[in-house]
Amino acid sequence: MPPHVSADRSPAQPPGRGPVDALISQARRLKGEVDAVRQDAQGDASDPRGRWERALCDLALRQLNDIGEHLAQLRDGPEPVHTAPAAESGTPAAPPRGRLLSRVGSAEWNLLTDEAAWSGELFLILGRDPAVPPLTLDELPSVVLDEDRPRLTAMVTDCLVDAKPIDGEFRIVRPDGVVRAVHMMGEPVLDADGGTASMWAVLRDVSELRLSQSAVRETRDSLHRHRRRTQTEHRLAVEPQEAALPPWRGSLRLPHRGRPRLDLAAHHLPSSTGTPIGADWYDALELADGDTLLSVGGLTGRGPGMTSGTAMLLGSLRGMAMAGARPGQLMTWLDQLLDATVQPALGSAVCCRYRPATRTLTWARAGHPAPLLFRGGTGRILDTPDGVQLGAASGTSYGQAEETLETGDLLLLHTDGLVPRRESARSSAAEREGRTATAHRLLDLAPRFTAARRAQECVRTVVEEFGGTGREDDACVLVARVTS
Repeated sequence: MPPHVSADRSPAQPPGRGPVDALISQARRLKGEVDAVRQDAQGDASDPRGRWERALCDLALRQLNDIGEHLAQLRDGPEPVHTAPAAESGTPAAPPRGRLLSRVGSAEWNLLTDEAAWSGELFLILGRDPAVPPLTLDELPSVVLDEDRPRLTAMVTDCLVDAKPIDGEFRIVRPDGVVRAVHMMGEPVLDADGGTASMWAVLRDVSELRLSQSAVRETRDSLHRHRRRTQTEHRLAVEPQEAALPPWRGSLRLPHRGRPRLDLAAHHLPSSTGTPIGADWYDALELADGDTLLSVGGLTGRGPGMTSGTAMLLGSLRGMAMAGARPGQLMTWLDQLLDATVQPALGSAVCCRYRPATRTLTWARAGHPAPLLFRGGTGRILDTPDGVQLGAASGTSYGQAEETLETGDLLLLHTDGLVPRRESARSSAAEREGRTATAHRLLDLAPRFTAARRAQECVRTVVEEFGGTGREDDACVLVARVTS
């Protein structure tokens, strides 16, 4: 009677790539050795022991192939992700803990006497009582699922008529109603005249293996769906945010006509939390009277609503500046706009208006870090006109300040998200302390800013300094260098 081959293994932590690769190499080496044994077992086709040895070798090769496949899956794993996703109908099914190397039985059907001889394991596989005679070839299809019977009939016919080996799979229904997947490998037994005298086969219950493979495919498909869904969500999130930012990217020189007076560069740094939607902006706009509007700011929070609010705020800022509003008046009107929206929000901003003819910078802020001015290798924080957050209180008025710039001066505007929020508490005093620490880190970059030839190089320096930190929020930085 053929041996009962099984393997039970408790769940364990996946081994490292090195041990798994070693197991894969051993499986390949064993396959080579088993194949050599199989070649040695070739001999008299009528010898039952030789048939059994060859069949077991074929089965062992299949088992080793299955083991190699599972080891490769264990080594490579599913495609990577920051968190395991749930399937659409719940948690993906885990591979079953049952045997992957399962029951193996054998049978021989004598065509001359119409008798059948089964091993004890085959009775267990098919759920048949060993006291009942085994099924003949004509009776065997009665335990096979209707849709799989043509496949079995074709395999048996090819074996008996054309002497082709059997190698195929079908599903059977046991008397208790349980459906099992069975793989059959067989060959004809020829008589002295070369005619087919009987058919001999090895049958293997591969139900657990197929369930495991199905679970792996289902999990992989679920991960693919999750990845596509994440990519779609990211695209839907980023596109509105990109639309909210100004049409220029990287660097800009203003005015567009005549000799440039300002060399500008800006950059948006996304959050490192995996949430792509932010609400910070930067902007530079040449106004009708030749002045230049510079601004950075943002709304508190993130999400599609905040992104659309940012676009509204930036559009309003541009329109009012084009109409001639000064920075202090701009902050007042933006505050009123946020206070009147259906979904109130808090925001912060700093707005500067630069007049090239006199090199005069007029600026105002609302709950935002003050601009930094770099000159002659050093930097300082500009004197701060007070201003609470936009939308924090009705009827707020905002003051403004002026500064006369010189050729070669560098102005830097930034939003709060440059450094992680968790480095400080969320109290007002701690927030001011955190802003001061950020400002000092930026001021320490003064020598590098002085050595830079373009505003774009200065922005790159800021990104190198702050881009690797674990920011909870997105951030913007805008640099303007006075060229004449």
